[in-house]
Amino acid sequence: MSRIGKLPIAIPDGVEISVSDANLVTVKGKLGELTQQMDPKITIRVENSILYVQRGSDAKDERAKHGLYRALLFNMIKGVSEGFTIVQEMVGVGYKASASGQSLELALGFSHNLILELPKEVLLQTTAEKGKNPTIILKSHDKQLIGQVAAKIRSFRKPEPYKGKGIRFQGEEIKKKAGKSAAGA
Repeated sequence: MSRIGKLPIAIPDGVEISVSDANLVTVKGKLGELTQQMDPKITIRVENSILYVQRGSDAKDERAKHGLYRALLFNMIKGVSEGFTIVQEMVGVGYKASASGQSLELALGFSHNLILELPKEVLLQTTAEKGKNPTIILKSHDKQLIGQVAAKIRSFRKPEPYKGKGIRFQGEEIKKKAGKSAAGA
C-alpha cells in the first residue's frame, strides 16, 4: 500500500467535490474551481467529509499513480480553501520589479527590461523597501500553475554561486563557492 496514497483527506467546510463518469474530478471552493482528469484504475470515495483514494490492484503503474493522484487531490482541496503563496527575492544591485495588472516588469541588468504576462489565476504583488531586497509575491489557488510561473520568473536570473546574485525563493539557501583565492606566488 502506498504510504501517501492510503492517507485519507479531510474535506473542509465550503469545499465541494464531484466526479463525472469520465473520471474528471472537480473541486470547488471559496477561492475557485479546479479540475483533474484521473486514471480509470484509481477510484475516489467520499464518506463523512473524508476523501479516500483507492487503487484496483498492486500493479507497479497503479501503485505509482495511487500516491500521485492523492497528492494532486490534496493540493486541489488546499488550494480552493486556503490558496498558495510564493515569495521570491531579487538579490543584486539595480534589480527591480514592478507590477501593473497582470504584467510583471523586471530590471535584471540586461540591456532592456523583461515584461512577463501572468495568467489571470495568479495574483501579483511587488514590494521594494529601502535597505531590503525587492520581492515578488505570487498568490493562486492552483499549485501547479503558480509553481510554473515562479520557475519561469526564476529562470530569467538564476542565483549564481559566487556572489549569490539572482532571483531566489524566500528562505532559500544558496551554496556559495570560494572563487579564486590568492594567485600562485
